[in-house]
Amino acid sequence: MEGRKVPGIRFEGFEEEWEQRKLGNVTVKIGSGKTPSGGNNAYVDFGITLIRSQNINDNKVNLLDAVNIDVKTDSAMKNSQVYKNDVLLNITGASIGRSAVYKGIEHANVNQHVCIIRPNEGYFSEFIQLNLASNNGQRQIETSQAGGGREGVNFQQIGKMCFMFPSMTEQIKIGEYFSALDNLITLHQRRYKRLKLFKESMLNKMFPKDSEKIPEIRFEGFSSDWKQHKLGKIASKITMKNTGSQYIETFTNSAEFGIISQRDFFDHNVSNIENIEGYYVVEDDVFVYNPRISTSAPVGPINRNKLGRTGVVSPLYTVFKTHDIDSEYLEWYFKSNHWHLFMYFNGDTGARSDRFSIKDSVFFEMPIPIPDIDEQIKIGKYLSKLDSLITLQQYKMETLQNFKKSLLEKMFT
Repeated sequence: MEGRKVPGIRFEGFEEEWEQRKLGNVTVKIGSGKTPSGGNNAYVDFGITLIRSQNINDNKVNLLDAVNIDVKTDSAMKNSQVYKNDVLLNITGASIGRSAVYKGIEHANVNQHVCIIRPNEGYFSEFIQLNLASNNGQRQIETSQAGGGREGVNFQQIGKMCFMFPSMTEQIKIGEYFSALDNLITLHQRRYKRLKLFKESMLNKMFPKDSEKIPEIRFEGFSSDWKQHKLGKIASKITMKNTGSQYIETFTNSAEFGIISQRDFFDHNVSNIENIEGYYVVEDDVFVYNPRISTSAPVGPINRNKLGRTGVVSPLYTVFKTHDIDSEYLEWYFKSNHWHLFMYFNGDTGARSDRFSIKDSVFFEMPIPIPDIDEQIKIGKYLSKLDSLITLQQYKMETLQNFKKSLLEKMFT
């Protein structure tokens, strides 16, 4: 409400105004650690956990790759010992501003890149961490960095940071709500990652490996050997040019997004509409090979036009139309890496390191494993449904992340 110190959104049952406090006035400790003395001798396989800046990610302390120091070193670094419910804040480097609440039962230690913020009684750790993670907190961290760059934030500057605080009861209510929301986001992230790994495994196992006639995993009811045909037997190269600029929409074949409009990919048209008469026409359901290589497409991607409309692509691409094979099945085969070996063995050394070079005549010699049509359809539909499930899981995850971002903005302005 205008004129009152209250957030834009609030739990029912709370009406008191929030009060502004400097962080230094609500904490008993703001300080960091140091590099353990003794060099490599200070580090042991089993000892006291040393938390570094890389261990603080996604508002959590992740100790999977943490190192340990011996008890003697820990005692010598007593001022940098961390206890349950301490707030940890990265204060230097590229990860500056990342924060989390330490939830370990046993005490740990930190190095000089991590600041310990220990709240006074009456101030909830999770609530302070949420303030640090909010846009308001990140802005204060950004403006208080030495020299305006990313050199770091000192303890005096951290203590001067100002936040609004409600009663302890409301702090706990808000903190626990966001903790539950974070747990839900983490759950969806794990499901998303598991589904992606499962899809990669299926792409590897549902197509026969080199010289084999059946795949490692197969649907029940199919037992006959797969046949192998050259791509040129089931596909024809399309060389139809865009005479008279009949089509004006230029497509891009992206390793990540498939075939999409060039304007959607680059936010503008890269090609000149006056010079696209020499481009190849790409009708619906035809395939396009893009020789540009990337980490996710080491020999370049092959994708199918599923936009439902006709466009054009650069003559640097190879365009082909298939027959006597299920398009959905072949599309998923090209999303696997089974055909990469053929490309590596038969490709030429290109003049440009970012493009894969292979002659068209050789490209269409590529062997394609082909089961009966019913099995092709079954495989294609299964992998497409799995992909849709991954997309849905990603949507749920991103929706929750955006919801949390919106709540942080409304509660901690």
